[in-house]
Amino acid sequence: MTSTLPLGPDELLSTTRSVRRRLDLSRPVPKEVVAECIELALQAPSGSNTQGWHWVVVTDPGKRSALAAIYAKAYGLYRQTPMYIGAIDTGDPDRRAVQVRSATSADYLAEHLAEVPVHVIPCVSGRVDGQPAMAQAAVWGSILPAAWSFMLAARSRGLGSSWTTLHLMFEQEAAEVLGIPYAEVSQAALFPVAYTVGTDFKPGKREPLDTVLHWETW
Repeated sequence: MTSTLPLGPDELLSTTRSVRRRLDLSRPVPKEVVAECIELALQAPSGSNTQGWHWVVVTDPGKRSALAAIYAKAYGLYRQTPMYIGAIDTGDPDRRAVQVRSATSADYLAEHLAEVPVHVIPCVSGRVDGQPAMAQAAVWGSILPAAWSFMLAARSRGLGSSWTTLHLMFEQEAAEVLGIPYAEVSQAALFPVAYTVGTDFKPGKREPLDTVLHWETW
């Protein structure tokens, strides 16, 4: 078992951040460390205990470059959407400054994704296109807990990542690059994984609890 950082549960949960600029692009990541993180992720719950997850780990430079090109194409389109623009122009100067930093960090990742030593794509059996909300929730609920567990396990081992989904705009293209049976398996995300430059991450700034917590009713 790989040695882990001295993080208690609360610190691990509150300092597992989206890491982009602080990914060490030059340091190799041993396959066994990635495998340990995935093995821990397999302890997460899944709907009806189906365990229908699959994990595609990409270290091949050519495939990483192909995925990065797909991501960059999607990112370019995303930057033109009201969702992207609205996330930055919130009307609150302090909040805008935070969002601009986040956007600049996302720009960096889009430019350097091919250089990140490991790409991890969590997948789940089945497709939810056109399915009712309950069916969609059951499928995504059978992979997202495991995906987050992977990120926590990575953080505890000095690795950083960022939860990205933009490549799903062209999911079938990515499936062809990786040999994923698109009609039978859904990709849930793409995690760029690398050791971090330093391990001193802090909790992120969040809205006050009383603005989002509802007891008994909305």
